[in-house]
Amino acid sequence: MSDSSSWEVDVEGNFPLHKAVVEVMPRGTKIVSAASSGISAWTKTAKISVILEDGTRKGYFLECATGQGARPLVEGEFHSVSAIDAVVPGLVPKAAGWGQYDNGETQEYFFLGDFHDMDFSAAPDPEYLMSQIADLHRKGMSPNGLFGFPIPTVCGKMERTVIWEKSWAKSFTHQLKDVIKYDNETNGQWLEYDAACQQLIDGVIPRLLGAWQSDGREITPALIHGDLWERNIGIDMETGETILFDPGSTYAHNEMEFGTWRCTWAFYFNSPIYMRLYQRHVEPSEPVDEWDDRNRLYSIHPYLNDSAGHPGSLSRQIAYNDMLFLCEKYAPLDCLEKYDPEKDVSVTGAYVPFAMKQLG
Repeated sequence: MSDSSSWEVDVEGNFPLHKAVVEVMPRGTKIVSAASSGISAWTKTAKISVILEDGTRKGYFLECATGQGARPLVEGEFHSVSAIDAVVPGLVPKAAGWGQYDNGETQEYFFLGDFHDMDFSAAPDPEYLMSQIADLHRKGMSPNGLFGFPIPTVCGKMERTVIWEKSWAKSFTHQLKDVIKYDNETNGQWLEYDAACQQLIDGVIPRLLGAWQSDGREITPALIHGDLWERNIGIDMETGETILFDPGSTYAHNEMEFGTWRCTWAFYFNSPIYMRLYQRHVEPSEPVDEWDDRNRLYSIHPYLNDSAGHPGSLSRQIAYNDMLFLCEKYAPLDCLEKYDPEKDVSVTGAYVPFAMKQLG
């Protein structure tokens, strides 16, 4: 641990609290306790109980990260939360700040936001949730009309390339290349897989996504949460409101939001009621009969992100098979292997739970 003068003393609980965290709180805040709280695959998390200068008691949620992607994780979360809250107030916990400090071994980055006591076991009300998500997508307009985001964000712990692009096909290609690179770094080269990845980028994406912005057609960038799945949503125990957290936002095609809902770890978002209610507010992009193929394409990003973060998982094989399906349909190439419907979870209905544990 770094110089003891940099840490708060006489604070109850088991979580060491650096003074840099306190500096982003309102002036005159008194720290009561700091205790580990919640489960996160990539960060250490805590509840900070305080008394504000006017005597009001308040709870903060603290998230601390080190290593690969730590800064874009917390800085990106701060800006993502702030952008979402500005469009749909109350949908995410209000952000208080972010920062960094030396913990004596390495640089540690932190995000601080309002604490909500949440139930993670109950499924959110479909009608209410999807109306809120639709509001986010319709009202969250890109500040410059382009796809991207002002600063880097992450999905899981993997940083996305979110440079501003006029073309959605180019913007999505940047993000797909990111996770392909991360996956190869973790799991090693695989020649057949690499060939399918290249054909997906060279042939499928221009056909499936690029066609929207040709012959005078346009697509409007929408603010998305960016990592919306069951473990990033809860029900506030006090208000009963649905709360989203851990966003890694970007201005994207709105349908990208739902790629994760196709994945093997989805356990209620794969119910058709959620998408059907969303589409009452936001109609599917044209051509409507290619919606499922676009959803399959968007699911490859979270699958490879999961594969990169969890070496040896089934996600790489599933993503590869989905690539083969899309290549066969939109950009056939004789040298590629054949798609196997018996490995297609949209056919088999296989469910693979996502394991998470709190960092020590």
